[in-house]
Amino acid sequence: MRLFNLFKIATKAIILNKTRTLLTMLGIIIGVASVIAMLAIGEGSKESIRTTISAMGSNMITIRPGADDRGPARGSGGEVQTLTLKNFETIKEQATLLSYMTPVVNGSGQVINGSNNWPSTIYGVNPEYLNIKVVDLQSGSMFTDAEVQSASKVAVIGQTVVDNVFPDGQEPVGQMIRFNNIPFKVIGVLEEKGENTFGQDQDDVVIAPYTTVQKRILAIDYLNQIMASAISEDDAPEAVTQVTDILRTEHKLLDYEDDDFTVRSMEELISTFSSTSEMLTILLVAVASISLLIGGIGIMNIMYVSVKERTKEIGLRMAVGGKGSDILMQFLIEAILISITGGVLGVLLGLGATVFIEKFLNWPTSVALYSIVISFAVCAVTGIFFGWYPARKASALDPITALRYE
Repeated sequence: MRLFNLFKIATKAIILNKTRTLLTMLGIIIGVASVIAMLAIGEGSKESIRTTISAMGSNMITIRPGADDRGPARGSGGEVQTLTLKNFETIKEQATLLSYMTPVVNGSGQVINGSNNWPSTIYGVNPEYLNIKVVDLQSGSMFTDAEVQSASKVAVIGQTVVDNVFPDGQEPVGQMIRFNNIPFKVIGVLEEKGENTFGQDQDDVVIAPYTTVQKRILAIDYLNQIMASAISEDDAPEAVTQVTDILRTEHKLLDYEDDDFTVRSMEELISTFSSTSEMLTILLVAVASISLLIGGIGIMNIMYVSVKERTKEIGLRMAVGGKGSDILMQFLIEAILISITGGVLGVLLGLGATVFIEKFLNWPTSVALYSIVISFAVCAVTGIFFGWYPARKASALDPITALRYE
């Protein structure tokens, strides 16, 4: 028998048992759709994380007190105090791979304007903060170095703060607000950025000179962190090493002593979150792949039933000269056709599910071509693997016994 004739016979057998074939395909369809949807969610999450973190400043480097955020030197109340303004000045003088730098101190409190108040966070920084965070002003202006030196009570606020303490649409620039009863003059409003991937509202913020926040609100002489920007994204890893060496020298740490600070670049943060997302994706795909296994077992089961039902037909074909290899190929092609057809329907369902997830659930998704290719490859392997044994059994039937089968 020629391959084309075998293909026609297999196709006819599938068409004659449409309902049974469709039920057999369900495992494959659901498995493939699940794998594609899960991979799309995983890829979309990684891209969303990378985009969000890059929008915070792809060259940004953060320097925090404490080794891995658990430094040994802590002050009263457990506050880490291993970063000082002197450290900031030393890094600024010696680091050659940094373009912008700012000290950072922050605290929480109430923003008050007349009878309106809103809980927010105040960040004490210098004017280079906007360059590091890659954010512009919607209106007004940023405070100057002179205002930082004089600890002026001026502030730039985010859109969320504007919406809640100026609900009547009043122009905030030039108005007075209070933060924990300390008066500030609003001199600027940040452009709206919305929520990031982690659900944090980037517009719920008050920015003021770090000297003002240190002296008038927090009453501290140390820094909560230092933010900097590398000259370029490629220079960021070397800049991290450079800052680490400077701070180790500044803190008089011996070679065998651990850092009492943590220096991280955005690339490290992206890599960390991407790895976590990838692990979750692998777990989800592994769970979804169980459906493919169940689908394969379903194919094997149906092929066994088909062999039993068509034992006489097999005997007749072999009696008139059909070879065992022809019978094997006939049933194998049938199994592969069921698997591949289920794969095609599964891909279509998976793509539809991805569109639904993105449009109606607002989850970021990204369909990778390799997920479709892998799904088809798995379908073909599933058809061959689970279809071969029943097909082999059919080809090994004795023609005489098969013709006598009732």
